[in-house]
Amino acid sequence: MEPFTEEHSKLLLSKEWLVKVDSSTSTPYLFKFYYSTVDLVCYVLFTDTKSTWAEVLTGNQFARRWRACNTSRAPPVYEDEDEEESWRAHHLEILSKAHTIGGMDEFSFDVVKSKEADLAFELECSNFKWRWETVFTGYKSSADLLSKHLIMPLISVNHLAFSSLEPLSEASASDVEKAVDKVGRTARRSVDTHIKNTLSKPRIATALRRMTAMFNFVPDLPGVSTVADTPDLTVELVKPRTKASTFNIKPPTSPMQMRSPSSAAHKGDLEHPKMDVDSFVDETPTTAPEQPEAAGSATESEDDAPLPPQAKTSHEKPTSPTKPPNSRALSSTPAESSRPSRQVSAPRSPSPAPKSKGKTKATDSSTESDESSKVPPKKTLKKKKVVTSDDDDDSDNVAAPKKPSGGAPVRRGARQPIKRGGKRF
Repeated sequence: MEPFTEEHSKLLLSKEWLVKVDSSTSTPYLFKFYYSTVDLVCYVLFTDTKSTWAEVLTGNQFARRWRACNTSRAPPVYEDEDEEESWRAHHLEILSKAHTIGGMDEFSFDVVKSKEADLAFELECSNFKWRWETVFTGYKSSADLLSKHLIMPLISVNHLAFSSLEPLSEASASDVEKAVDKVGRTARRSVDTHIKNTLSKPRIATALRRMTAMFNFVPDLPGVSTVADTPDLTVELVKPRTKASTFNIKPPTSPMQMRSPSSAAHKGDLEHPKMDVDSFVDETPTTAPEQPEAAGSATESEDDAPLPPQAKTSHEKPTSPTKPPNSRALSSTPAESSRPSRQVSAPRSPSPAPKSKGKTKATDSSTESDESSKVPPKKTLKKKKVVTSDDDDDSDNVAAPKKPSGGAPVRRGARQPIKRGGKRF
């Protein structure tokens, strides 16, 4: 058996499709037949609109098949070659007449089993019997054959049927030939434009759609339309969704609203409540360590300037110009001087009762603090503590820490309790 080639396919392009139905499976089969009395060959192409099968028979194969199907009616092989060739040509013509639209009505069609073929068919009438044993052409070849021999011609005929003013069923054969030739010449010049114009017509496209739905048992059949409506293709601009709108959180309108106590009181707010720095400073005691500073240091800042002069009593003891400032005033920082501080009462000294001179100094210092409280200071500074006689004596001793050259060190008074964060003398 020879293979089915492209040359065989081209020779079948001018042949009509024949139809037979397998009664056992109710499957329709389309097939084309071609023969040549010159070459004494014949071949056939079968399809079920999904796959294709084909068979090519030479002269010797055809004579052998005919004698096998008709054993009682076929003569033996002729010894003369001319007689054998004339017999083969005569029976090829009879087979070709059977493979026509009118001849197929006289034949029965059956699909039979075969050990050598992929698909075998038997055609039988009252005069003779024939058998085709076809082979599958392959999936790629099947698609090409169906496109060239069936799909494209059907689209063009469909275009002709819907575009002609007179129905083709009522037209004469010559008129149909002229119409087909005109459409065919236009289609083969530009196949893409022809297919586009054919299937873009509303009547053809919707009719084909409804026929497809009908064949595949679609419950809601689409309608057939004759006019193509132009839809509205206006694209509306949609604002992008923000993060706040995604989580249904309304953003605040102003930064002051974010810091307001009412909005911070809710648990679901994202912003932390504003902290009152002044109240936090007042309630929290500062324990900033004081830097040790030598007594009488010459590098004092301008912020640590002594208090403004206050009115003194006539009996107050003048202070020495070389006396260093109070150690508490030197160690205070501007931050500490700007905020109010609590008045710390000086601890009582465990030393013996002070002298009369010490009493006078304590009285003078208390009078001075009373008078200074009446005058409003320019800056809110830390209040001075009440200095006792022992503290005054100690501060005086700091100014002159020298020891006698030849004797024991100078004896100081009783030491005061060390304050936390204060300076030790």
